[in-house]
Formats: sequence, structure tokens, C-alpha cells
Amino acid sequence: MFNADQVDGPEEAPIAAPVDELGDVDAFIARTEAKIVHGGNRACFIPKLDEIHMPPREAFMGSATSSPTEAYYSTLLHELTHWTGPAHRCDRDLSGRFGSQAYAMEELVAELGAAFLCAELGIAVEPRADHAQYLAHWLKVLTADKRAIFTAASKAGEAVAFLHG
Repeated sequence: MFNADQVDGPEEAPIAAPVDELGDVDAFIARTEAKIVHGGNRACFIPKLDEIHMPPREAFMGSATSSPTEAYYSTLLHELTHWTGPAHRCDRDLSGRFGSQAYAMEELVAELGAAFLCAELGIAVEPRADHAQYLAHWLKVLTADKRAIFTAASKAGEAVAFLHG
């Protein structure tokens, strides 16, 4: 991957098609058979219930480079990656609490999985503001283990493969 300033070619980056026009995104999500509950103001996967909870689509904000719909789908794909974690799916440790190394590693896996899926499904997004709360934890994990990024990418790849079923 290169920064646009590092390559020769068009002066402007191509504009991604709105997610609303990508019917395969909803079909992909439906094929996972994950239980998705809409309501509230927080996106999360609840292992005990085996449910993904998502705020309503209208609650998502757009940015200069992504629509509210793209923000919704990138968040849902992040939570779908968490959904693959239990033992009967990809068997990742989901027991870590916020601030722990296990939690930070799982969040890194979910972010990478969502990034892989967004790229596959044609969803263009910029980093979300909520990433900042995880950065210090990711840095601890990545500083403590130089191979952690490879492990996280591998686990994210396994999650994506599972979601493709």
C-alpha cells in the first residue's frame, strides 16, 4: 500500500461508490447468520448472548471521506469479526477486560478483520474517532511482542475466512 504522493497517476483518488449501492454487503452479512440487534447507542458483541448489538443506522455520522452508511457497515464488520471469536467459531480468547493485553489484541484483530472486509466489499472509510481509546493498548501489545501484528493479522484472516463460510 502506498500513499498517493508516492505514486504516479491520477491527481485525485477515485471516489468510492456509496454503500447503499452495494447490495452484496447486506447479503454477505445475512449469510453469516449472526444475530444482530438494533437499538441503544453502543455497538458491541455480547458473547453470553451470542448477539451483536448495533445502534440504529441513522445514529452513524459521516465524514469527509465516508458516508454514515459506510461508518455503520465498518462498525458492523468490526463486531462481526468479534462474533467469530468464541470457541465454536474461531476460538479466540474473548475474556479480556478493557485495558488488558488480551482485550487490546482482540480489538486489533477486530479492526484488521473489519479493514480486510471493508476492502473486499468496497467500503471506503477513514479511521474513526473511537480508535484513539485503543491506541495506547495496541502500542503496549505491539511493543511487548514484535510479532503481535502478524498474529493479529493471521487471526483476522481466519475470522474473515470463517465469515465467508
